[in-house]
Amino acid sequence: MLIDLHNHTRPLSHDSLITGDDLIVAAKQRGLDAVCLTEHDFFWDVDAARELSKRHEFPVIPGVELNTEDGHFVAFGLDKWVYGMHRTEELAKMVADAAGTLIAAHPYRRQLPFELKTEGDWSEAMERAAGNPAYAHVSAMETFNGRGSERENAFAAELCARLKLRPVAASDSHELTDIGTCATEFSRQISTAEDLVRELAAGRFEPVVMHSGERRVQ
Repeated sequence: MLIDLHNHTRPLSHDSLITGDDLIVAAKQRGLDAVCLTEHDFFWDVDAARELSKRHEFPVIPGVELNTEDGHFVAFGLDKWVYGMHRTEELAKMVADAAGTLIAAHPYRRQLPFELKTEGDWSEAMERAAGNPAYAHVSAMETFNGRGSERENAFAAELCARLKLRPVAASDSHELTDIGTCATEFSRQISTAEDLVRELAAGRFEPVVMHSGERRVQ
C-alpha cells in the first residue's frame, strides 16, 4: 500500500497551493493508495477529513506537521494543538500518552548549511544533527523529501543510517507537481491513523521514489 505521509493543503497551510480535493484527485492519478493530511501546526477537523475521504472513496489519514525547537516533526495520534508542542520533550510525552508516533521531517533543515565552505563542514553538520535529542523519540526519518535537493536528501539518508532509524519518503506536497514524486510502501492494509501508527512501530514499510512512472525503492 503506497501512502504519502506528508502533505499540505490550503487554507490550513498558508503556503500550499492545493486543496484537499486537488490532493486526492492527483494522488489517485499518480498511483497512490492513501494520503496523510499534515498541515503546519493545524489539525484537520476529524469529520471534515472523514467527509473528504468519503467523497472521493479514498483513504485519508489526519496528522500534523509541528514546528519545534529541534526541527519539524510529522505526528500521528494527536487531534489538537496544545501549548508546549513546540518543545520536543513535551511533544514526545503527549504523543506517547496518545499512543501516537513521530516522524522526523526534512531533517536537513536548520542542520545542513546552505554553503559548505570547508571539507569538514559536512561532517561537522552531521555530528551536530546526530546529537539532536529529538531523534530519540521518532519512529522514522524522511530520507527522501519530494521538495528536497539531492544534496539535502543525501544528508538525511546518511543521518538516518547513522542513527539506525527506519527511512520513509514523502512528497511534502504544496502544489500539484509535488504529488506522487515519492511515498512510503506498507506491506499491510492501512485505513486509519491507528493502523498507520501500528505499522510504523512494526517497521513494515520502505521508502519509494517514483520518476516517470518508475518506482524505485530507496
